[in-house]
Amino acid sequence: MINIVLPVDFGDKTDQLVDGAVKFAKELNGKIFLIHVAPSDIGFAIGDMGFQYFPEVEANEIREELVQLNKIEQRIIAQNVECEHLLKQGIAKDIILEHCKAKDANYIVMGSHGRSGIYDVFVGSLTKGLTKDSHIPVLVLPIHETH
Repeated sequence: MINIVLPVDFGDKTDQLVDGAVKFAKELNGKIFLIHVAPSDIGFAIGDMGFQYFPEVEANEIREELVQLNKIEQRIIAQNVECEHLLKQGIAKDIILEHCKAKDANYIVMGSHGRSGIYDVFVGSLTKGLTKDSHIPVLVLPIHETH
């Protein structure tokens, strides 16, 4: 069986990305390993009292993201594609690459929003980083606005 790692960020194009990954998985008789990497600083805020940590905020955010991840997993399974999910906190690129190794992945499926190069200079691009550092093929699906 072909193992496909599918990172998701719950953005407005996640459904389009998932649809493309499911189609790819069906063509290859693949299994999808769905992953969401939450930032390590979810529960932190800077205010009048300085830098503070709010564990209840972090717990609530993680719980909500896990619910979203479960919904996507069930949607994939309903389309007759094997799927399992993982939610971790940390540096997305590093965690995704570790997950690929742990799952003996054959492919990573990512989305490209088609933003300008200047966006990548200031914000950085996970897709760009993964294509540079991955030892397995990265399938980049265009998930632009449809006109």
